[in-house]
Amino acid sequence: MSEKRRKRSSQKYKKLPPLSPEFILMVMRNAGRPLYLREIIHLSHLRPEERNKARAIVAGLVREGKLVLLKGNRYGISDLMKLVTGRLSVHPDGFGFVQPEKEKGDDVFIPARGLKGAVHGDHVVARVEKTSEKGIEGSILRVLERGIDRVVGTFQQGKSLSTVIPEDNRLLYEILVPHQYKMNARNGQVVLAEIERFSSEGRNPEGRVVEVLGDPDDMGVQTNIVIHKHGLPHIFPPDVIAQADALPRAVIPEDIQGRKDLRELPLVTIDGEQARDFDDAVFVKKTRSGFVLTVAIADVSHYVPDNSPIDQTGIERGTSVYFPNAVLPMLPETLSNHLCSLIPGEDRLAVVVNISFDRDANVRRTGFFKAVIKSHCRFTYKEVRCILANKDKDLIAKNRKHIKHLKWMVELAEALSVRRRQRGSIDFDLPEPEMILGIRGNLEEIVRRERNIAHRIIEEFMIAANEAVALFLTRKDIPALYRVHELPARDKVKELAGFARILGMNIKMPEEISPKWCQKVLKEASDKPYEYIVNTVLLRTMKQAVYSFHNIGHFGLASPTYLHFTSPIRRYPDLIVHRILKTNMKRTRKRPVYTAEQMETLGQHCSVRERGAMEAEREMFDRLKVRFMADKIGEVYEGIISGVISFGFFVELKDMFISGAVRLVDIADDYYVLDQEKQRLVGQRTHRIFHLGQTVRVRVKAVNVARMQINFEIV
Repeated sequence: MSEKRRKRSSQKYKKLPPLSPEFILMVMRNAGRPLYLREIIHLSHLRPEERNKARAIVAGLVREGKLVLLKGNRYGISDLMKLVTGRLSVHPDGFGFVQPEKEKGDDVFIPARGLKGAVHGDHVVARVEKTSEKGIEGSILRVLERGIDRVVGTFQQGKSLSTVIPEDNRLLYEILVPHQYKMNARNGQVVLAEIERFSSEGRNPEGRVVEVLGDPDDMGVQTNIVIHKHGLPHIFPPDVIAQADALPRAVIPEDIQGRKDLRELPLVTIDGEQARDFDDAVFVKKTRSGFVLTVAIADVSHYVPDNSPIDQTGIERGTSVYFPNAVLPMLPETLSNHLCSLIPGEDRLAVVVNISFDRDANVRRTGFFKAVIKSHCRFTYKEVRCILANKDKDLIAKNRKHIKHLKWMVELAEALSVRRRQRGSIDFDLPEPEMILGIRGNLEEIVRRERNIAHRIIEEFMIAANEAVALFLTRKDIPALYRVHELPARDKVKELAGFARILGMNIKMPEEISPKWCQKVLKEASDKPYEYIVNTVLLRTMKQAVYSFHNIGHFGLASPTYLHFTSPIRRYPDLIVHRILKTNMKRTRKRPVYTAEQMETLGQHCSVRERGAMEAEREMFDRLKVRFMADKIGEVYEGIISGVISFGFFVELKDMFISGAVRLVDIADDYYVLDQEKQRLVGQRTHRIFHLGQTVRVRVKAVNVARMQINFEIV
């Protein structure tokens, strides 16, 4: 082809690079039909030496799902052929949904017959086959990439061929394991299996056992199941261990230079009894005009340089994950439990926030500086409650020098709480479970976690410090990573208002959705039998708080400017904010530490990691709950109806945080019909009613440990 002809033919593509994915897609769109590879190359007017690159680009577009290889070796553009690319999510009952990669677009329903060998987690291309009022339906055209290659499951011994039955009931297959690849696993043990080959449609994949986890009744094994199932990083790489081991075991004199010396200030830590990492210490001084709050946060960023091995593993993990019997720390224990932990009597580096308040807890001045500190006492929440509420004489005598400061903390915390409520901040009164473990690590009891004045002190002081840092950076127009919380969706609020009316509450749909309206809902439900249910439903109405470079405010806290700063040991976003604050706290001109693109990417990643950690923690709790109830068959409990559906209703046991189902087939006194509008089941003969929020007594009828299901029957 002559150079003249090439230049002329490329004029219509002049806005695009001569060889790029965008260029290839433009060529194909202009052709208006599916093309063979040779036609794509011909119509692109490429030189011979460019053709291999073009083939690679086409292959990449196929992997991304933007092009599809059709029968006859022609390539078509996905969005022109009613094709959807996305991640396949399979339901245990056999059907699935493809969630489009584009931000907009409805999920595509895939019936069981349309899966065609695709499995849960796969990156797929689906063909849209029909659209109706029920939604979009289609079938899988091609699997672009297998989503899961390692599976946790139960090993079942066979004569020559064994199987691994996946723990995840969305994986609708068994892994075939030849005898030589079973790694000495025994029948009934939990194993980690690696899939080596996915077979043709409808057949089980083949694989090998790569790790034997052990007895499923062992709590440690259950923890490992959750870790592997959710893909949680749990082993620090050698270079991370080496960097951590090279750190000093204590604060060295060179590190103190240029820092304010606060070692004589009687800062204290207040944490749970089982806490091992103490990243915040506090002190309150009462003045004639108000209070001065000092919040000292461990200076983790001093020991974790940006882009170092420890920093990279911190980014990967994003957050620490807490299980009842174990912790997956974000940072190596050398840092999290020692060098950065504010251990009493030990010199530690800190970033300090000083806030002066008037008597009504309005902020008058704030200051930020690097310091060297020394925690003067480690209090537990229980100890503070015993001192302040129970007036424990022994504890008061032991901690006499701190008593005055603790009382001042209460005064300031209560004033801060009043101020937050006045602006509309939502305080969910949701009790949290605490798992009591035995000496051998077994679950002995599930109780309501104590929440007292000590918890409120720390919560209020951490919120105040986070807001102070956020406001400082915002006023100086310094790019930061914010903790944002959007308004709930209007249709969700409408459902909540309808739900409240079903319970008999005087709640109307608001013209403008605000935190104060949510406060009103919680206030009206307070001290009612259905208070817990209303709190739970309102919480579900809320959107998930996330990390973002764009500050849109925090709805739940009714705060226009908020971020996370106070937990850099266990949350990577806090570490980011520390670096930004330290770089700019004394500068008159702003100095960005991260670009907007970097922060947006990190914010999205940390939000995903946070959700993953929460899901893993929730699953671990569910696993322990069902095992805890396995030997409780026949026992009677009091609970509240938390959901009503066509085949029965769900009951939440009071103060045990355990939910189970009562099926209509187990209520033999009548035929019951669902009244969807009023969320109740009504007996046709007896007119007996089971409604949302109703208190009932139930007996444990059956527990299915494998499917994590608990069934009750009405007493």
